[in-house]
Amino acid sequence: MRSVFRLLVRGLLALLALCVLLVGGFIAWNWAPDRPVEELAARWGAPPSQFETVLGLPIHLRDEGPRDDSMPILLLHGTGDSLHTWQGWADALVPTRRVIRYDLPGFGLTGPDPTHDYSMKRQVAVLMAVLDRLGVERAVIAGNSLGGGIAWQAALAHPERVSALVLVDASGAPAADVVAAASAAPRSVPIGFRLARMSWAAPVLQRVLPRDARRQPRCSDVTFRQARRARQHEAGIGDHAADLDPLGSTRPPDSIGRRRTIPRGNFRQRARGVRRARPCAT
Repeated sequence: MRSVFRLLVRGLLALLALCVLLVGGFIAWNWAPDRPVEELAARWGAPPSQFETVLGLPIHLRDEGPRDDSMPILLLHGTGDSLHTWQGWADALVPTRRVIRYDLPGFGLTGPDPTHDYSMKRQVAVLMAVLDRLGVERAVIAGNSLGGGIAWQAALAHPERVSALVLVDASGAPAADVVAAASAAPRSVPIGFRLARMSWAAPVLQRVLPRDARRQPRCSDVTFRQARRARQHEAGIGDHAADLDPLGSTRPPDSIGRRRTIPRGNFRQRARGVRRARPCAT
């Protein structure tokens, strides 16, 4: 009996040692300490990038394409991303359209907001200030995820500045029943955020980056192609010529593309708030 118990203990210890070895190996393999901002700026902030001080923020932006474009296109990235996520779109659009994109406050080379205010109201104010700084009165605004949320809120707050919206899986406002259910249920915090709050895990997470994420795949090109197909399918455009013109549906009258992240009823309510807006699909 004792021999069996000893074997069981040894097996558990061996399994524990193997787990520790695997975790340690993963951390060592993916160890990636923060790089100096100067080094990152040299790589990702080279021309055509420029830095403009807007509302106290050193905004990293790119403003490309013909300056005589009467309706510039502004691209807003999502959480954990940067202006480079739109590279595939920019490559396709810049030859004929003026394309503006910038790192949102707290992301990329723009860095943290000195006011520590990351509310939607502040994000919309920064967006408008960027347009003012570049001398743009009115623009087509395209946004993905967080950027999509900023885009449609900007359209609600400043409809005279937004000629059209292109929403790619945009964040939205949940319907009233969703809000009620969420408030009654225990708050669910993603495991990544929970680990980041732990004193022993946070320093490790800040310095570990999977090697696949360090590569520079042309994922933006894939996103560009997927977005074109998704826009046709979900918006019910039914015009294959739009595949050659990713913004073919953004001409007036203004439009808002509905995605699953914005509930149908809530979307209609939001769309009514934008002057002359109409949904692309019902």
